[in-house]
Amino acid sequence: MQDEESFQVLVGTEGESFPLMEIGTCEAEPSEQWDFILVAKYHTELRFKQVERQKQFLEELKSKGFHVKVREDQKRVFFGIRADNRIFDLYRTLLMEPEVPASGVEPATPTTTRIRIVNFILNSKTASGDTFEDLVKDGVFEDKFPLHRGEEDLKMKWAQWRNMFQEQPIDAIREYFGEKVALYFAWLGWYTYMLVPAAVVGLIVFLSGFALFNSSQISKEICEAHDIFLCPIGDSDKYQPLSVTCVFAKLTHFFDNEGTVLFAIFMALWATVFLEIWKRQRARVVLHWDLYGWDEDQEEMALELINCPDYKLRRHQHSYLRSTIILVLSLLMICFMIGMAHMLVVYRVLAAALFSNLAWPFLGVTTAMVAIGAVVHYVTIIIMTKVNKYVALKLCDFEKPRTFSERESKFTVKFFTLQFFAHFSSLIYIAFILGRINGHPGKSTRLAGLWKLEECHLSGCMMDLFVQMAIIMGLKQTLSNCVEYLRPWFAYKQKMLWACWAGDLELQDWQRNYCLNPVTSFTLFDEFMEMMIQYGFTTIFVAAFPLAPLLAFFSNVVEIRLDAIKMVQLQRRLVPRKAKDIGTWLQVLEIIGVLAVIANGMVIAFTSEFIPRMIYKYRDSPCRREPPQKVDCLTGYVNHSLSVFFTKDFQDPKKMQASGNLTECRYRDYRNRDPNDKYNFTEQFWLLLAIRLAFVILFEHVALCIKVIAAWFVPDVPQLVKNKVLEEKYDVLQEKLRSSSKSTDV
Repeated sequence: MQDEESFQVLVGTEGESFPLMEIGTCEAEPSEQWDFILVAKYHTELRFKQVERQKQFLEELKSKGFHVKVREDQKRVFFGIRADNRIFDLYRTLLMEPEVPASGVEPATPTTTRIRIVNFILNSKTASGDTFEDLVKDGVFEDKFPLHRGEEDLKMKWAQWRNMFQEQPIDAIREYFGEKVALYFAWLGWYTYMLVPAAVVGLIVFLSGFALFNSSQISKEICEAHDIFLCPIGDSDKYQPLSVTCVFAKLTHFFDNEGTVLFAIFMALWATVFLEIWKRQRARVVLHWDLYGWDEDQEEMALELINCPDYKLRRHQHSYLRSTIILVLSLLMICFMIGMAHMLVVYRVLAAALFSNLAWPFLGVTTAMVAIGAVVHYVTIIIMTKVNKYVALKLCDFEKPRTFSERESKFTVKFFTLQFFAHFSSLIYIAFILGRINGHPGKSTRLAGLWKLEECHLSGCMMDLFVQMAIIMGLKQTLSNCVEYLRPWFAYKQKMLWACWAGDLELQDWQRNYCLNPVTSFTLFDEFMEMMIQYGFTTIFVAAFPLAPLLAFFSNVVEIRLDAIKMVQLQRRLVPRKAKDIGTWLQVLEIIGVLAVIANGMVIAFTSEFIPRMIYKYRDSPCRREPPQKVDCLTGYVNHSLSVFFTKDFQDPKKMQASGNLTECRYRDYRNRDPNDKYNFTEQFWLLLAIRLAFVILFEHVALCIKVIAAWFVPDVPQLVKNKVLEEKYDVLQEKLRSSSKSTDV
């Protein structure tokens, strides 16, 4: 039988063993001084071994110079943890900062520094080899968190919806949450500000389609083509006149017009200028914070030595075997992501076959299936995000990174790679594969020999890509943001409702902080990842969705305030982290910029009708025979771009019967009309393919050259910052020279 008295024994503020209730009534310390609060279950709910491990952990903290205060309510025990100032004096000494400035007054250690150092010590392994996370898993403790203190100013000036269009107090954010969080909001604010010109240009390109809504020659020909019948799509036996696509043909010109190419090049330049000017902004901010020469490895080693003076340097390690295994597993996971995209294709094919007679006639089966498939894809993204995070963590742990920062960097690369394929595999399929491997009427490619593969919308594949982009991005920016805010809000309100409040004001403050939503090391990471995916949607397929920057702008205006409210009012205080840049995320942004150039070039070349229209205009149009003033150069383009299929060549009796007196139907492709030639590709098809490939190469080289020139033209670091750093180095050397001269004279 366990000794019940042992439940009452814990470590007191001076190291002695006291009954728990006695400690709870000891002289109160100012609540502002408590760096962390540890929480555990009530002592009667713990086993003897758990109490002993708890006691051992607290005693070890006491030996390192910590003060502990124990308070309890009816359900839990709270431990106030405060580090001795000698720990922070050692921190300044190790980082070569003067202990006492010239004024003779010792500066107070910033709260963010105190919390960061204490958190590092709490997370370090104990003498028994346990970490605090291990103790939580074993039920010794429930949680730990720093207290919200002095957040009222941020709450009034920043974390309010009414402050939505006010400038962010970045310095105040840094003083409260640390440099990492402040840099996130500085970057997010700059990104949102830079979205304004992109959104304006995208909106102009989109609205310029209104000028073509009724005046476009192509739209006119499609709307008047009552005597041109389209071949049945899928397993349908309906021959529809081309004029039924009139509305969608006009809508397609909103985002598939001559301005699309210019907008894609503009966005490639925009992405480069955005990154380059952000680097300059970051340099100014970091210099202002006196962190320009800060070294992350030196900081990590200083914290290790503070925690354990006998710390032995952990060196960098690399294993080709581990790297090979991680590469193979990552490729398998990517293949799984691509397989998930194929499963969505199979779903749409089967759904189109089952509901071909039930779909809304205005939308058509193809568009309806793309819309439903986009919703299913969104649900898949939510599920795979959790799976991808778990897999990326396991791969990262297997790689055995040296420090937490290195672990975070490696995890960022792995998780973003998996998330990229989860989000964009379906879009890549629609943009570059959908409708291109279907064969032709009378000889269609079928899934398992039964179901015909889905085809692009009758007005073209750009419509399908636009619908997919609009639905996924719209859901992510609206539904996800609502859930992101409402879930912690409801959780916090529920905890506050059922909390048993103590009479003591200090304990009430601890309880209130405990009721806030917990945070983890992934809290800020998840916010960054959300913005990177949004940045990908805003740039990678922007040629198909020019409204993406506008949607992203409005979403970010809300996101900034939503994140502020969460961090200040609904979540426990984030553990401050020191940083002088946004880390690996900058490389992610640069990679997205390159991918955007490639993807947009391919969308314009292979998905858009831009190149076929231009080739027809300058090679086959009536303008070659008549002056352009008398005839529109795109006259006859619709008939030119549609191939002919003779209904007698259908192998399906239903389609032959449904044709009635119709002898031929049309479909989007460039194939010979001679059945003896087996409807093979025409010379026009191969010419278009060659020009499309040449356009992709030319577009990518021009866009990348513009990016390189813009990167060269806009220096990463302002001259003012460089000169300021030079002056500081010069002053340090002069001071050393004067000190050396004085010592020589003596």
